Amino acid sequence: MADRTSPPPRPESAPTRSWWGWGASDQALSDAECASLAALVPGVAEAALPVPAVASLELPPVRVSAPAALARLLSSAPADRAAHTYGKAFRDVVRALYGEMAAAPDLVARPRDERDVVDLLDWAAGAGVAVVPYGAGSSVVGGVEYRAGGHRGVLSLDLSRLDRVLEIDRVSRAALIQAGALGPGLESQLRPHGLTLRHFPQSFAFSTLGGWLATRAGGHYATLHTHIDDLVESLRVVTPSGVSQSLRVPGSGAGPSPDRLFLGSEGTLGVITEAWMRLQDRPSHKASASVVFERFPDAVDTVRAIAQSGLHPANCRLLDPGEAALSGVASGGGGSVLVLGVESAHGPVDGRLAELVALARDHGGSPAERSSAPGDSAAATWRSAFLRMPYIRDGLARMSVISETFETACTWDRFPELYEAVHREVGAAVKKVTGASGLVNCRFTHIYPDGPAPYFTVIAPGRRGAEVAMWDEIKAAAMETLGKQGATVTHHHAVGRDHRPGYDRQRPEPFALALRAAKQALDPAGILNPGVLFDAPTV
Repeated sequence: MADRTSPPPRPESAPTRSWWGWGASDQALSDAECASLAALVPGVAEAALPVPAVASLELPPVRVSAPAALARLLSSAPADRAAHTYGKAFRDVVRALYGEMAAAPDLVARPRDERDVVDLLDWAAGAGVAVVPYGAGSSVVGGVEYRAGGHRGVLSLDLSRLDRVLEIDRVSRAALIQAGALGPGLESQLRPHGLTLRHFPQSFAFSTLGGWLATRAGGHYATLHTHIDDLVESLRVVTPSGVSQSLRVPGSGAGPSPDRLFLGSEGTLGVITEAWMRLQDRPSHKASASVVFERFPDAVDTVRAIAQSGLHPANCRLLDPGEAALSGVASGGGGSVLVLGVESAHGPVDGRLAELVALARDHGGSPAERSSAPGDSAAATWRSAFLRMPYIRDGLARMSVISETFETACTWDRFPELYEAVHREVGAAVKKVTGASGLVNCRFTHIYPDGPAPYFTVIAPGRRGAEVAMWDEIKAAAMETLGKQGATVTHHHAVGRDHRPGYDRQRPEPFALALRAAKQALDPAGILNPGVLFDAPTV
């Protein structure tokens, strides 16, 4: 029998969340800090949009009431409804700042266990109430916003109370974890056992295991286990038609994988409540280096060589000149910067880092620094900027600056044309929409032997009152360019509602037929997250 530990203590409380923007409310930029950003983007508003108080919001009337037996799980408080209306995309933040709350859910439910989830879905299916599963609301693709229309009401199903690591199998190095566990709480429960899930997306502090699974999230690490898919042993999912529990095994060839049906399903087929997840020993040896390239194509060739070398760096972030400058790691010459990092739980990593640096040097790179001290490297500088960037995005939004990011993946042979096409076509769309050239930058977030995952950033001045329409037009141009170049509509941010047009074009029609059949079988009343992945049913 495996050696299983007792459940760890409940995680500490998370920081107070911003109802309208990213992350912790006390980390948001002040009015003065927002105004200082205007110097970076000439031609924008002189004063920051005010943040409305929840009490001033005009929320639509609550249309439904649940049975008394469920009342203890439900809230119709304005603060809860407002905080669960949108995700955290640019268009979400802007609409919240303008107080546009027409899409607010009628009720917010916080189930305490799986039985509560079953009861809530049973009631909703019978009452014609749409259910939007909600982890921590960090979606940047419209994944938690009800847009369908036609249902008698909308219930936001907040899984934050399901936040425990229930069991740890130290022998098999795996853990049974509830879906509502936030990243920091999850890791704090694993840390006393010397274990880690080793999945650290940018939203780590404000996203949950269930959200990662439902969106096939990508983590911080650039190679090997890049997606949460790779870490799943088995899933437990509550659907309106019953509970699905997959067999917990290290691998299986027994037909199509039941886990693959629910991974990436974004709450449209069922509600993930628990998962057995593969763990790793916590790394104790780390080292990093940065390399500067005068020519971006040389840097791309270097990263391709690294991806195909079998050296598997934990970090391999390539920033083009614009992105390097934006992140504060640019060299004096304004070239591209490659940030490398290696780690191990079992032995020194300096030799592997030296191999990576030598490979980069062979491709024309100039090593800038090496470090094994936390916080003393370009990697640390980049990481700090990376984690702070969503707050800066919110500050830019308050100044009516259009800010968009989109990520994709393509094969290495297609990347040069994709890079040029995005700069040419999205740049032209930015110029048309805003009247200014704006910024179009690129970095690699993940790399594979057969291709990179480029992540593009767009920043341009907007017009007050027209920010959402301008963002929508630029977003549509970006999706159109990706489709023409044979790149995926998303690498790790999910489809949601914002990427639906591109996803509809990308997926094969026989697969679409199978997905629709699965939706009809598992959710016959069409209540689960309507409009995501599928057209919302007529009710």
